[in-house]
Amino acid sequence: MRTFAAVWPPEDVLDHLDLALATVRGGPAGASGAVRWSARETWHLTTAFYGDVPDGAVAGLAAALREECSALGPYELALRGAGVFSHRTVWVGATGAVDAHRVLTTACGAAGEQVGAHDDGRARERPHLTIGRARPGSGTQRRPLRRRSPRGPARPGEPVPDDPVASLVRALAVYEGPRWTVGSVLLVESRPGEGRGGGPLYRTLAEAPLLG
Repeated sequence: MRTFAAVWPPEDVLDHLDLALATVRGGPAGASGAVRWSARETWHLTTAFYGDVPDGAVAGLAAALREECSALGPYELALRGAGVFSHRTVWVGATGAVDAHRVLTTACGAAGEQVGAHDDGRARERPHLTIGRARPGSGTQRRPLRRRSPRGPARPGEPVPDDPVASLVRALAVYEGPRWTVGSVLLVESRPGEGRGGGPLYRTLAEAPLLG
């Protein structure tokens, strides 16, 4: 089964973000429609992605995850700011004890290595929560090439100033949510395409408390 480890913010933190996004979603139709929004039940901060793990290996992965996390202590985070990865993935960032969070991601990766789980190779140095993905054609566009004179060289196209995704990110740049204490990591199964709106369906397989 397709699995990953993640920190799941509590309901009050998600409520706060949901309210902020409702304001953004209610903005100009062009901006709001530029993003395919993620369902609230999928909002999380990935700490490790393990890929397809055999059913018989899940118990061992859960045990390894508990072992790695038991030596780490709880820490505080808060959601803050926003950005876009690869002109497509729209995210809200996190602030607080980010160094402790990086240690946690390393521990979660080590748990996967213990059972030979797939490592996707992504550096998770910037904790973030994905809130949506830009729809095709909604990213930064460029004006056609223009020439200075009939015989002059072509001038590169310039970014169109009203890029709707960039506008959304600017609107969320000042966002900051309430702090919460990260006290555990969840091991989650992901079923692509089975969730609301054609998104993934998530099922919690195990919880690994931070006991240190």
